Amino acid sequence: MSESGHSQPGMYGQGRRRRRRRDRDPGPPGQNLSGPSRDRDYIPRERRDGSEEATGPLLQKTPIILAKPPGERISSKPSAPVSGAASLEKPIMLIKTRDEGGKPGNTPDVPPSASGAGTVKLEREGQRPTQPVYQIQNRGMGSAASGGAVDPVIGQTKLLPPEKMKHSIKLVDDQMNWCDSAMEYLRDQTDMLVVGVIGLQGTGKSTIMSLLSANSPEEDQRAYVFRAQTQEIKERAGNQSSGIDFYITQERVIFLDTQPILSPSILDHLINNDRKLPPEYNLPHTYVEMQSLQITAFLFTVCHVVIVMQDWFTDINLYRFLQTAEMLKPSTPSASHDSTGSSGADDGSEYYPHIVFLQNKARREEFCPRNLKKMHMAVDKLMAHSHLKYKGTLSMLDCNIFPGLSRDYLEAEVNLFLLPMMENDGEDALTRAGSGPPLFSLLPGYRGHPSFSSLVSKFRSQILAMSRCQLSHTILTEKNWFHYAARIWDGVKKSSALSEYSRLLS
Repeated sequence: MSESGHSQPGMYGQGRRRRRRRDRDPGPPGQNLSGPSRDRDYIPRERRDGSEEATGPLLQKTPIILAKPPGERISSKPSAPVSGAASLEKPIMLIKTRDEGGKPGNTPDVPPSASGAGTVKLEREGQRPTQPVYQIQNRGMGSAASGGAVDPVIGQTKLLPPEKMKHSIKLVDDQMNWCDSAMEYLRDQTDMLVVGVIGLQGTGKSTIMSLLSANSPEEDQRAYVFRAQTQEIKERAGNQSSGIDFYITQERVIFLDTQPILSPSILDHLINNDRKLPPEYNLPHTYVEMQSLQITAFLFTVCHVVIVMQDWFTDINLYRFLQTAEMLKPSTPSASHDSTGSSGADDGSEYYPHIVFLQNKARREEFCPRNLKKMHMAVDKLMAHSHLKYKGTLSMLDCNIFPGLSRDYLEAEVNLFLLPMMENDGEDALTRAGSGPPLFSLLPGYRGHPSFSSLVSKFRSQILAMSRCQLSHTILTEKNWFHYAARIWDGVKKSSALSEYSRLLS
């Protein structure tokens, strides 16, 4: 037998047995070495792979078994021990594990009971080099990752950046019906920020939301993602936005622009066009107020940050409206018993958003530190009994707008920010440079505050850096947030508290 374990020609032939008889010492007289006693006293030898040879005549079976590959040696001998079969199945198990990884190009799984020829084919095909394919595991919150192969096209789609929106779309239309068109822009990830805005008519909600999301003050307003009021609409005192508009940035920040609350133009449209009211509302002004309360209560439930826009300080009726909407806010749905993303909070706890008061079109005297302090004290007293997070998360003093003021100057600092009138900084500087002494002709005029574009950039940084409070008892992905918001909107429209409040108004 050679070192590889295979038989060589003539090794066990007649000549080999004759040489053995000549070299061996003569035994007792009368003993025949090639007779039946040799077959009876033969002891099976142990092979190199750990198994034993089968008992039987050596002239026929021994050279045939040793000449076969290891894969066929087990299947052709049913009397082989189990320990030897286990050692030979190891390469087959390795090949099966490689197939389960999902690499295309390998042969399909073969059970251990396959024929010897199939095993040899499996080993040969598994050793061929294949092109590596990178697989993407599905780590979505709703469905578990599958153990099978993933289509490479789907994997490459998951690696692509999210689609960029070119303009806003409707989340709630002018008939107060929910729209599903925003679902295609949402993804299964939890790192998101939802920012909503409310305000009276003409305060600049759509313009500011466009500047916070995707546009700059130097761009044409006709290219803004949220359409601002045109000159024609301003002349007839109309409203541009209706319902709730939706826009999501590539940084996964969701902006919600709303129609004006307590809008006189919407009330005028209901009265002059004889629009049919829902049966639960008797008067048009009651319907307009209930629409405003529904939108505000909805934003208080589904947003991390709610911006309250006003263009003069201050309207007491606006703060009364906010307190009413807070009372009519739907309760946070409790976590289900089988949810795995529970945060461990009490099921009875309510979640409230951060609220920011934005003073748009602020005048020069309102940037005076003394007047700023009075404004903070007034807002603090008006919101003293509110559960909304109206203080401690936004500060104008941190933006270096008032470099000479320390943090302890404002005893009760609320989330208040001032923005001046939007104007073209370049034209304004040239106009003011022509008037005045020649020494100061090249310097821009003093306005008492930084430029509009600079303040908008600082305000955007403050909004995006705010803490993202939890919206519900479970962690929400973008798609889960959409379904959660649809459920809240349906509950707001059917709220018994709002129905009772409208009955009291009528």
